[in-house]
Amino acid sequence: MSQEIWINLPVKDVERSTAFFNEIGFHAVSVGNERAKLAIGQTTILLFPDAAFEKFTGSKTADTSHSAEVIFSIGAESREEVDAFIQKVEFAGGSIFGKPSEIDGWMYGAGFADLDGHRWNLLYMDENKMPKR
Repeated sequence: MSQEIWINLPVKDVERSTAFFNEIGFHAVSVGNERAKLAIGQTTILLFPDAAFEKFTGSKTADTSHSAEVIFSIGAESREEVDAFIQKVEFAGGSIFGKPSEIDGWMYGAGFADLDGHRWNLLYMDENKMPKR
């Protein structure tokens, strides 16, 4: 069995979402007329219009204005990377639901929602301060 995973994400406007993700530093490219491919490290996320997503899932998309269906967590190399990334998100039109802050004395992170309300977080973990078991 192949170990590749593709995440399929419904969006209202594929072109606008592609531009947003490129603006915040991810690599997104259009694939055909109705989808885009977003690469983050070794992970591939395919952006589909809501209607296409609903057709092949047989289900309505989640209303992200009232609920969260998933949160995508991305590792950062430093606190500064978290801060700079969140500034890019704000500039590109995303919304911040968790301002950059320290968590438990060894993690530093922030949370944001993309243009469609999907939730993401960026997290730096300082291994030198990580609790020992």
